[in-house]
Amino acid sequence: MRAGQNTKENLSGNRMSTVTTLDPNRIPKHIAVIMDGNGRWAKNQGKFRIFGHQHGVQSVKDITEGAAELGVEYLTLYAFSTENWNRPKIEVNALMTLLVKTIKKETATLMKNQIRLTTIGQIDTLPKDCQAELNQAIEATKDNTRMTLILALSYSAKWDIVNSVKKIAQQYKAGEISIDDINEDLISGSLSTKKIPDPDLMIRTSGEHRLSNYLLWEMAYSEFYFTDVLWPDFRKAHLHEAIANYQNRERRFGKTGEQISEAN
Repeated sequence: MRAGQNTKENLSGNRMSTVTTLDPNRIPKHIAVIMDGNGRWAKNQGKFRIFGHQHGVQSVKDITEGAAELGVEYLTLYAFSTENWNRPKIEVNALMTLLVKTIKKETATLMKNQIRLTTIGQIDTLPKDCQAELNQAIEATKDNTRMTLILALSYSAKWDIVNSVKKIAQQYKAGEISIDDINEDLISGSLSTKKIPDPDLMIRTSGEHRLSNYLLWEMAYSEFYFTDVLWPDFRKAHLHEAIANYQNRERRFGKTGEQISEAN
């Protein structure tokens, strides 16, 4: 058992954290989440996939609230990838309907909790009613300062990087920059995440161990945490476990352990 945790067994015999002691001075500034396992969760219940997506909304609410309570400043949720458009049309339509209903219902909660909503991705490819609800919620919450909730919608890291390169190429062609001006900062500043700090911690649920075209540039030095818990079952206790695991790691950024110790 890791230090800082008390555990018990749930009805399935799985060990779950009941109390996780976290260092308030080492809370990740930015957490990115791949919310995976909705379909499998629904299948385990003998239900259609959309049933899992519907129940996954409660996890979004719980983790958003939990992150804000801990002092996380940015929370990015991988809600819909560009590859997800290849899913059955009935599932995509149901997801878009669920997105509209959830945003409309939860905007008041975001306001109450002082959470600002924003998005990354090809938002113009979403249905018009989705775009309208998103724009209204973004406008309504723009002055909130407690935490920023970022929804990655119709998002692809490769798309974002290619788009960044195109912007830089246009600047070069126009004579606005030289070859020597092209560096990491210029590329980072051309991405859709340019006003957002890179994630400190990435959490992926459902037991899969891949990034699935998510924030590939931004997560060069992020800590990764993978859990077998399916997204509809993921709650604050699981978030605390992920952060406790993060806090037990030594982030070196290319340096030696000795250098890190001396700096501290």
